[in-house]
Amino acid sequence: MSRFRKIFPNGKPLIAMAHVPALPGTPLYDASAGLSGAVSSVRRDVDILLDAGFDAVLFCNENDRPYELQAGLESAAAMTRVVTECRPTDVPFGVDFLWDARCALAVAVATGASFIREVATGVWESDMGLFSPDAAHLLRERRRLDVPDLAVCMNITPEFASGIGRRDPAEVAASTVVSSLADVILVSGKMAGAGPDVSTIAEVREAVDPKIPVLLNTGARAETIGEYLKYADGCIVGSSLKVDGYTWNPVDPDRAKRFVDAARSA
Repeated sequence: MSRFRKIFPNGKPLIAMAHVPALPGTPLYDASAGLSGAVSSVRRDVDILLDAGFDAVLFCNENDRPYELQAGLESAAAMTRVVTECRPTDVPFGVDFLWDARCALAVAVATGASFIREVATGVWESDMGLFSPDAAHLLRERRRLDVPDLAVCMNITPEFASGIGRRDPAEVAASTVVSSLADVILVSGKMAGAGPDVSTIAEVREAVDPKIPVLLNTGARAETIGEYLKYADGCIVGSSLKVDGYTWNPVDPDRAKRFVDAARSA
């Protein structure tokens, strides 16, 4: 059984984002609230997401804009504190650090996370500059740190970026599974909250080994999730669960419950 299926053995998992407010040292950090304020905000969101019935929670430093390609030690430490104080005990949780996969791995190891979400392959021109992650090093670090069951979910169409090359998402996905040992393939839209075409999800699912899950990574909405789940093996959802559907707002309990109901019925 794959790493991901050991975590989620049944059905198509619904993974909700727990967006962490800006961390210390970043431009949007709220010094008056402090790190304890960030913990309180995330804990509130996590409680709502669990009440709504999500299968897992994914912590992400979503508001550390502009994003860094190499995280500082202070960011890793602060993220570890937030995740440690807010992690659920009854469902799995994961870690994402924009855009440093080594930082995500370090936080995941320190907090006992079951999976990470990262861009791990390819070369990208992006809002953050030229971006060339290193899957070989990341997976060697997973082995060195002795977390063999930690699933690495690889985003093959990252937001705020475009690939250097001519391969389409289906070709990239199929190659990534073979060359970079992805545990999960994630398909995104152009920005947070924006979804890919349903046809792209379908093409990627067709191209990838059936044993490897393909998840919708952005743009999941109650109104359209049924169409995506005809092809996707689950989803990660954040923006549409927020007050007014705005990525950096708090989670709206009604939106969260409505999404879970729509996805389950689909």
